[in-house]
Amino acid sequence: MVRISGALLKDAGSGLTKTLSEILVCPLTKQPLRYCEASNSLISDTIGVSFPIKGGIPCLVPRDGRIIETDDALKREDREK
Repeated sequence: MVRISGALLKDAGSGLTKTLSEILVCPLTKQPLRYCEASNSLISDTIGVSFPIKGGIPCLVPRDGRIIETDDALKREDREK
């Protein structure tokens, strides 16, 4: 298992290999994750949580996830109009 993980992460660099991104799922919902180049993170669109990638390794521990506040930003823009 360690050899497989090492091989998958070997060429990850700043992003993830396509194979690894197809395997990984959200630890909370078990739904697919989307890679975001801008924040170098994996996004769970189902619950709006971003999981960071540090040193090419996805941090999928639930406490490492960060809630995406795009909905809050949109609501503030609507109130300002």
